[in-house]
Amino acid sequence: QVQLVETGGGLVQEGGSLRLSCAASGRTFSNYAMGWFRQAPGKEREFVAAINWSATSTYYADSVKGRFTISRANAENRGYLQMNSLKPEDTAVYYCAAGGYGSNLEEYDYWGQGTRVTVSS
Repeated sequence: QVQLVETGGGLVQEGGSLRLSCAASGRTFSNYAMGWFRQAPGKEREFVAAINWSATSTYYADSVKGRFTISRANAENRGYLQMNSLKPEDTAVYYCAAGGYGSNLEEYDYWGQGTRVTVSS
């Protein structure tokens, strides 16, 4: 069992930045890949970014490439999503997840409660 808690969401202006944090507890976090997903009102949850257990490989959705950076600090049992050049289309609840490395939400076994990100235009 892995418990995940996201923090760092909030309201930012278009073009601004936010850094989301995902604190993990329970089973060793470093054994799992970490992913970030987001869900806008009325839309399906979609993949944002993923990082493998050793932080040697990352993968991003085309919509966030060049703007978002995923990272992790295994010694701190924590993962991060740095979001730059934010757009109104990025407005969503953001979730961190732990599980297999990939872009499909079905691959992930553990999920946080989500943190809200609102980008104003």
